[in-house]
Amino acid sequence: MRKLAITNLILLGITVFVSAYEPPKEIVLWPKGMPEPKVQTELPEASIKGKDGISRRSNVSNPRLIVFKPDPGSKVSRAAVIVVPGGGFGILADEHEGSDACKWLAKNGFTALQLVHRTPTNKHAQPHAGPVQDLQKAIMEVRNNCADLNIDTDKIGVLGFSAGGQVTLIAATNKPNFPFAEDKANYKPDFLLLLYPYKIYDPLTKKLREEIKIENGLPTSFIAQASDDTGSLPQGSTLLFLELLNKKIPAELHIYERGGHGFGMNSRPGTTGPGDWQKRAFDWLSQHKLILQP
Repeated sequence: MRKLAITNLILLGITVFVSAYEPPKEIVLWPKGMPEPKVQTELPEASIKGKDGISRRSNVSNPRLIVFKPDPGSKVSRAAVIVVPGGGFGILADEHEGSDACKWLAKNGFTALQLVHRTPTNKHAQPHAGPVQDLQKAIMEVRNNCADLNIDTDKIGVLGFSAGGQVTLIAATNKPNFPFAEDKANYKPDFLLLLYPYKIYDPLTKKLREEIKIENGLPTSFIAQASDDTGSLPQGSTLLFLELLNKKIPAELHIYERGGHGFGMNSRPGTTGPGDWQKRAFDWLSQHKLILQP
C-alpha cells in the first residue's frame, strides 16, 4: 500500500490536510451499455486471492481501463500499452498478468492501461467475442484520450497474456462489429507483445485458428512462451512468427525449454523463461525506441 504524502497548509488559522495520493483513473468503455454478447449483471464483481497468493477477478459487467501513469523519475516514452490478462475467459488473472505488468511498464516510462474486460464468457458460443469488442473499444478510447494521457497517437500497443493473447490477435485482425460511427479513432494497435497466446493453433488443420486473419495485417510483434506449455501450444507461437515473417512484418520469438503456462510476471524455480522474457521484451521495446534509456 502506498504511503500517503500529507501536506499541512495553514490557511486562515485552519489546518488543511491535502493528500498527494491520486487514485488510478478509470476509463469506462461502454457508458451507455455494452453490446451483445453481454454478461450477467446480478453477481457483484469480485477479486479473490487464491491459495497461490495471487488475486483473480470475476463477474465483470462494467468493462473498463485502469490507468497507470509513468512512474515519477522514469523517462517518459509517450507510448501506451494496454494489458490484456488471461484467465480462460472464466475469470481474469489480472494481478500477475495485469496490474503487475502495468507497474513494470510504468516503471519503464509507459502509460499502462489494465483492461478489465467482460467475464465470464466461457459459456458463450464464441468466448473471445465480447472481450475482443472491449479491446477494440479500449484502443479507440486511448486514442481519443491521447492528449489527456500524454501519449502519441502512433505509439499504442497491446500486451496480451494467454486468453488475452488470443483476444489481442483476433481484435487486431478483424473489423469491429459494434456501432462506432461517431468514433473515428483507429482500433488497430501499433505494436504487440504476446505471452503464450491461448489456443491460437488448430491441431486438426495445423494452422492458426480461423478467426486470426493475418492477411488483414498485424504490427511489429514480440512473442514469448515455454515449449512445455500444454495450455498454449508452442506450435501456435511458432506458426504465428513464420506467418509474420512471410508477410515481412518485423517480429521476434522466444521459446524457452521449460516454464509451463500462466507465469505472467512471476519467476518459477528451475526455469529460465518466466524470469527472462521481461529483459528480452525490454530490449525489443528499446530497439523500437519505445523505451527511452536514462
